Parts: sequence; structure tokens; C-alpha cells
Amino acid sequence: MNILNAKQTEGYSPYTCLAALGQGDTTTRLSAVVMGLGSICHGQVVKGILYLAAELGYLAFMVRYGLHNLAMLITLGEVEQQEVWDEAQQVYLYVQGDQSVLLLLYGVATLLLTLVMFLIWRGSLKSAYKAQCLQQKGSHVNTFREDLTTLLDDNLYRLLMTPPMFFITALTILPLIFMICMAFTNYSKIDNHLVLFDWVGLENFAALFDSNSILGSTFWSVLVWTLVWAVFATFTNYIFGMLLALLINRKDTRAKGFWRFCFVLSSAVPMFVSLLIMRTMLQPNGAVNVLLRSLGLIAPEASLPFFTDPTWARVTVIVINIWVGVPYTLMQLTGVLQSIPAELYDAAKVDGAGPVRTFCSITLPYMLYVTTPYLIATFTGNVNNFNVIYLLSGGDPVTNLASTAGSTDLLVTWLYKLTIDKQYYNVGAVVGIMTFIILSVGALFSYRRSKSYKEEGGF
Repeated sequence: MNILNAKQTEGYSPYTCLAALGQGDTTTRLSAVVMGLGSICHGQVVKGILYLAAELGYLAFMVRYGLHNLAMLITLGEVEQQEVWDEAQQVYLYVQGDQSVLLLLYGVATLLLTLVMFLIWRGSLKSAYKAQCLQQKGSHVNTFREDLTTLLDDNLYRLLMTPPMFFITALTILPLIFMICMAFTNYSKIDNHLVLFDWVGLENFAALFDSNSILGSTFWSVLVWTLVWAVFATFTNYIFGMLLALLINRKDTRAKGFWRFCFVLSSAVPMFVSLLIMRTMLQPNGAVNVLLRSLGLIAPEASLPFFTDPTWARVTVIVINIWVGVPYTLMQLTGVLQSIPAELYDAAKVDGAGPVRTFCSITLPYMLYVTTPYLIATFTGNVNNFNVIYLLSGGDPVTNLASTAGSTDLLVTWLYKLTIDKQYYNVGAVVGIMTFIILSVGALFSYRRSKSYKEEGGF
């Protein structure tokens, strides 16, 4: 019972903001308005001054830039670029107007800064209340030097986590929120909204989910193919890699190291080089078609439609992905097979289990137990497998000229085309959000399935 109570109270602190506002003295409560006042009055002068300096700096920023950034975040700008005739120089001068991209970025950054300032405000209030309570109890109140010393002991995690959190916020969270916000605008070359654009709410999502429109039908087609590709690309690599690993690791197989070297050699060549070579070889006048013609297997003027027929193109990218990805799976599963205790196989042999029974009861469960995280990561990577598709087929063939995607385009390659080639940034942002949701749901589903399987004793 004591252990349970200890777990329940672990990490609990009585010095909360609500307690400070409800039970704090006057100076502590005033710290909610004048940050650092409570710390200064209760003996922590340097800490209080730093909190006060942070508040003054934030207020100065908000007065100078922040309020304007938040106001412009609502409208995203209204002033277009102006053309003014300069009588003296007899030329037209262009006066720059509002740039919605910068206004959106500055507004989001201001909101994040406000959130950080809120966390600092909470820290100031809790610190003032803690100093008050310690002072009332007659306990020692840490000086600023002693607080710095705790950063190497009790609060070491704060010291080590602060730099990563800063870069995560600046390089990951800020761009992510910026992209999400972009999905609710009309930022696109359509109607010339590349410089000045507005909020449009859920119009982009409605257009993407409308299967009767060209954009909607393209999205559903690309989504279905992306899921089919991810499943086939993941499990074909895993199955063929597993078969190769089992064959090479058999007791009767000679020169195991040589065979591993042969299959792993392809992974030593940069993937983009291999894919570009294969793309060249499979062209209508590439090496493969020329060889088939010379052997008389196809007509002299004919060629196999590796990248010109949708079905052929999809099968081709899956097959070549097997050739590219199997060596990595082979290396993974070879290590797993060599780590399986030999006593398990000896016990199965004594019980009269055959090769199939041994594989299904020992080898396969053990491999799945170890490689489930690898499978989840591989599935996630295949959903976003830009290199194989873009370098091999380029998303082709395009069967509908009105569509912005080809038959082998994944969501990630379609997103690239929408943003880089077509400049449909708003639709691209929506596609990016949907890709993120699909990856999150897929990874969560796979994780729950593997976790429940382990809990049931499947492994």
C-alpha cells in the first residue's frame, strides 16, 4: 500500500499556480502581474530580476512587433504591390505590399513565443510561492548560485532537455504549425494568390474529399495506390529477405559469407545510382528491350511497357523495390536467426516437431518479436518512399491529362509535384496533413496489434 501511495504521489508538487493565487501572500499574487516580484521579496533577487527582465522584454517585443503580427495574422495582409510613376526618372517604381507568407510565419512565431512566455510566467508564480512557503517554515531558500548548482544534480534533465526543445520548437513545431495553417488558405498560383492570400477555412479539405472533382478523384486514387504500395513494398521485402536469410543460414549451405556478400553488395551502391540505371535499362529503347528484341522474344519494333502502362509500371516499381530493399532485410534477419537459442530447436526435435512446425512455432514468432519495430518503421518509410518512385518512374504514366498525378505517384511524390511543379501550396499542405494522419494511424494500429499479440503470449 505504501508503494502504491508513493507511486501516486511521485512527481507531485504542492507549489502550483492555483495554490499561489489562492494561498499566496500579496507579493506572490502580484507576481502574476509583475513577474519576479514575489521572488525578489522572498530573498531570490537575481532570479526575480531575470523573470522581470523576461517580462519586460516580451512586453517590448509585443508593443513593437507582436501586436502587429497578431493583427496581421487575422487578415494576412490587404495591401497589394503598388506601381507608382516617378516623374523625375520617367519610370515606374514598384512599392512592395503585404507578403502573406511572412505575415503568417511571423504570426505563428509570435503565438509560439507567447506560449513560451506563459510557461515562464507559470514558473515565476510557482517559484515565488515556493520561496514564500519555505520562508514561512523557516527553511532555507536557495540562492541563485544554489539554483544553478541544482542544474547539475536534481534538475539535470532541465539543463539537458532545454537545447533540444529549443531546436525542436524552432525547426519542427514552428514549420509544422505553419504548414497546417497554410492548408486553410488559398495560397496557390490559381487566381494569382502567391503573394497575397486569405483564409478560406475548410474549402481545401472539401475539394480534396470531393470524389466527383478532378482533385478529389486524384487524391483517392493516389491514396489507394499509396496504401497498396506500402503493404506490398513492406511485406515482399520482408518475406523474400526472410527466405534468403533462412536459405543462407541452413547448416547444409556452404560459403555463407560469400552468399551474404553477393546479396549485400547491392546496398553498397548508392540507391539513387541503382534506380537511375534501372530506369535507363527499362526504357522502350533501353538495354532490356533491346536484348529481348535481339533474342527474338518480342517483335523488332515492340517494347515491353515497363513505364508506359499503369499496371506494368506499378508491378515494375514493386519488383525493383524488392531488389533494392531485400539486402537490408537480409542483414536484419540474419542477426535475428543467429541469436535464436539452439536449445529451442533441440527441444522441438526431441518432441518430434518437423521443419514446418519448428518454423511456425519458434523461428517466425521470434523474428516477428524482434523485428516488429523494424516492420512498423519500414511501412512508414514506404508510405513516404520518395526516392524509389520519383527516381524510377517519376510517378508516370499519366493517364489523365487533367490530373496532377501519375499512376505510380505516392502521396509524397504528388505533394512534391503540387508544391514545386504546380505551386498549389494550399492543396499540398492538405495532402501533407493527410499523409501525417495516415502514418500516425498506421503506426498506432501496428503497435497496438503487436502489443496485444505479445500480451496474449503469441511471442
